[in-house]
Amino acid sequence: MNTKPVNPPPGTFELLHVDADSGARAGRLWTAHGAIETPVFMPVGTQATVKTLEPRDLVENEVPVILGNTYHLMLRPGVPVVEACGGLHRFMGWDRPILTDSGGFQVFSLANLRKVRPDGVEFQSHIDGSRFFLGPVEAMAIQRGLGSDIAMCLDECLPYPCDPQTACQAVDKTLSWAALCQKQDRAPGQLVFGIVQGGEYAALRERCARELVAMGFDGYAVGGVSVGEPEPVLLREVADGVRQLPRERPRYVMGLGDFGQMVTSVACGVDMFDCVMPTRHARNGTAFTRYGAYPVKAGEYKLDTRPVEEGCDCYACRHFSRAYLRHLLNVGEILGVRLLTIHNIRRYMVFMQEMRTAIVAGTFGEWRREFMARRVEKRSASSNEG
Repeated sequence: MNTKPVNPPPGTFELLHVDADSGARAGRLWTAHGAIETPVFMPVGTQATVKTLEPRDLVENEVPVILGNTYHLMLRPGVPVVEACGGLHRFMGWDRPILTDSGGFQVFSLANLRKVRPDGVEFQSHIDGSRFFLGPVEAMAIQRGLGSDIAMCLDECLPYPCDPQTACQAVDKTLSWAALCQKQDRAPGQLVFGIVQGGEYAALRERCARELVAMGFDGYAVGGVSVGEPEPVLLREVADGVRQLPRERPRYVMGLGDFGQMVTSVACGVDMFDCVMPTRHARNGTAFTRYGAYPVKAGEYKLDTRPVEEGCDCYACRHFSRAYLRHLLNVGEILGVRLLTIHNIRRYMVFMQEMRTAIVAGTFGEWRREFMARRVEKRSASSNEG
């Protein structure tokens, strides 16, 4: 009699291949809603939707996992509504993994509407000014109610630049809050990731990572990047944050979506990324391609009958021209944003698939050099055109 294979328990992280010449690795993280092949990019579904897309669009474009936003979902529709509707997966009609952030970054962005306390953050809603408190206990309770597959610890995100004393105090709070998060009840099968903070200070990043590892989380994230720092500083923060993290657990850089920065981070041993770039740039009329990004709304594409990206297999590229998308975007038709979002999400998924394939094949170094060469050629071409 045939029996259905039993998946490994949630939290199992399988390292399938590690690049011989860098820290790049291909892996598989098992969750309560299936496996996530890494390296992986997670589209952001802030308010229980990836903007303009249906779940079937995401499935057709081979998206394995999406990110939901604790801060926004606690405000609207509220956790009781999501729980009454069967949890976040059922509420939004998505049966693959979901990672929820803790709300720390969103509270950080409310600089004039918040007050950081030792036990959490008091803040005013950006919607109507209502007052709320979010601490580690509350953040985990919200994520437990949402029923996400991966929940993030509450942390204190720092601005750039930041003085050493403030950074040290933020690391102290992040570690204290992480210890409390670790003790909270979880949804069935829910994993919890700790977040490495420390700003631009290597010693603080490394200390934070070591102490989080000692607490024993299911995975670890590098937070507090992409907050306005120059690229060399950002990449150094990633390397400093990852250096002390265990080989056998997944590593995640939060809020990073630039292709070049992701390639460099993967070479340091990073497995997971998220960013609003593919959806936000689509709303602004920008298309991502293998050779760089370009503004579809520009006049030069008015009569261009080529697809958004030649050779792309997404729905938008199979059926429509640049001229048509330009027309839709310039007259404010939502279909233009939807089609360009489909394309951008597909470009990100193909990019990650190509990187995984190269790591498994043992050709990551060659693939990386070719990618960087295309990037330089694109910049040179743009400079010459200017």
